[in-house]
Amino acid sequence: MSRFLLFLSGVLLGAIGVWFAMVMRSPQAVTAKASEPAPPVVVAAAPWTPAAPASIGVPVSLAPAAAASMVTPAQASSSMPPAAASTMAPAGSTTVATATPAIPPPPLTGLLIPVDGVKAGALIDTFNDARSQGRVHDAIDIMSARGTPVLAADDGKVEKLFTSKQGGLTIYQFDPTTAYAYYYAHLDRYADGLAEGKTVRRGEVIGYVGSTGNASPDAPHLHFAIFVLGPEKRWWQGTAINPYPLLGGGR
Repeated sequence: MSRFLLFLSGVLLGAIGVWFAMVMRSPQAVTAKASEPAPPVVVAAAPWTPAAPASIGVPVSLAPAAAASMVTPAQASSSMPPAAASTMAPAGSTTVATATPAIPPPPLTGLLIPVDGVKAGALIDTFNDARSQGRVHDAIDIMSARGTPVLAADDGKVEKLFTSKQGGLTIYQFDPTTAYAYYYAHLDRYADGLAEGKTVRRGEVIGYVGSTGNASPDAPHLHFAIFVLGPEKRWWQGTAINPYPLLGGGR
């Protein structure tokens, strides 16, 4: 009897095992097992690199080399040369500022003494004489009676008619090559019809001797200067040269 019970127990256990195996292999179990989430896959992340900012104002079609040559506003402000200083016209000076000419000018010849009736022997070289406030004269004074005609020393054009504290009534004349400027100062008045831009001929009356500006009323004269113009051709700026030998002084 005991052997029979043992046999039945073994049969029963075997049946349970077969049933369990069949249940586990059924489609529902496979579906349930397949629906379980897969374990996460851990991937090591590459180091983060910030993206380069887009170039403002650079078309997409530009080649990288062209884009790289662009200058940012900050770079531009640091690499730009300083702005050139503006040169103002003299407020009241009978002399002119100096400026280095770009190329050597042609030699001056055949100049006329610019005061009617004055001979070369009467000229006095005052070019290097000292003046107030540490200035050098940079001109010659041609003494003559008030109202004596002032003549154009050369052909040319009236560039500027100017009144200043020191020079008084003045004329700036350019020569035909615009390499030189002639400066006539302390005039009593201009010749009738004289105007800026007017073409004048050598010996033409352009004004009259006076003592306007800082000249002494008791010593009317013409303050006459010649200067080499710079490349900018500014009527108030140039390198002064001595008129005395060019007018035949000392001969």
